[in-house]
Amino acid sequence: MGKRALLVAGGTGGHLFPALALREVLVRRGWAVHIATDPRVGELVEGVPAEHVHRIPSATISSGSPLSMLGSLAKLAQGVRHSRKLLKRVRPAIVVGFGGYPSVPPAAAARLAKIPIVAHEQNAVVGRANGLLLRFGAVLATGFKHPKGAERAGRSVYVGNPVRKAIIAAVRPYEMPTANAPFRLLVFGGSQGAHVFAKLIPDALGMFPEESVGLFSVVQQVRSEDMKVTGEAFARLGIEAEINPFFSDMGERIADAHLVICRAGASTVAELAVIGRPAILVPYPHALDHDQAENARVLADIGGGWLMPEKELTATVLARRLGELYENPGELALAAEAAHGEGRVDAAERLADLVEEVAGESSGL
Repeated sequence: MGKRALLVAGGTGGHLFPALALREVLVRRGWAVHIATDPRVGELVEGVPAEHVHRIPSATISSGSPLSMLGSLAKLAQGVRHSRKLLKRVRPAIVVGFGGYPSVPPAAAARLAKIPIVAHEQNAVVGRANGLLLRFGAVLATGFKHPKGAERAGRSVYVGNPVRKAIIAAVRPYEMPTANAPFRLLVFGGSQGAHVFAKLIPDALGMFPEESVGLFSVVQQVRSEDMKVTGEAFARLGIEAEINPFFSDMGERIADAHLVICRAGASTVAELAVIGRPAILVPYPHALDHDQAENARVLADIGGGWLMPEKELTATVLARRLGELYENPGELALAAEAAHGEGRVDAAERLADLVEEVAGESSGL
């Protein structure tokens, strides 16, 4: 029947996109690949045969009321029962987890069935779900070189964060901004980031002298409810701005930018590094494990960007930093080079190598 793998991930793009990138490589190498994920997931798994996509009951374990905790544990137990049936049907040589609590029941079932497990951690901090996978004996594959919590793994291998094909296709050399051309600024984030930036960016650019403000060209992700106010603010300033709640060609947008302002999710940082673009990174401040702050710190520490905590980021502070970078394009070029040096275009291939190695050690593939 050939080699089979089960990839399990939470229902967000940050978990699913690396899983889909690995699937693509394994399928090319002759594997049959199944994906188990959150029942709420929708179009993110488009392109995968329906019979290879499985929904597993799961729940987040939180420090809520005892009743809600019992409900979560019951849901996870139900997920383990579903997963054991799934493993008997699929018979995978290996289970690969990508984080999120939907990855826990299949990994627990794999542990019971003595099927080897690899856990891929995208962030610079090992998340809670992947921490549980390590307790099940998973080999840890890391997106960053030295994530916090990796010492709990019996074996840890740095592979990088797999990125989408569209990101790799967008890779091209960085072009420094010039005095007689627009300074191209790209701004994006999740729904929380987009809302924070909706007022902050126009306010910051409005602090430049009238003769300078028109030198900026802005592409910005803006939530639907903020579109009118943000659009009017840019129009009043006379700034050329393209605003939209969603951009389907984000790889090209990143590659076109002289500077990016964004959150610091693992996928975002990986894409910035692969393409090689300087960024002002504003981590989501309410993450339980402060993973975005650690992701941003890694890029900032190597000179690939600038970490600016949201609580300290006023329009005045941002305007001052933008002015410094505008006046020193060489600093942007150095940051772009440093970021690109951290990128792993071959991360999906390296992860596939590890998966095949671990599966082979167990089953003699």
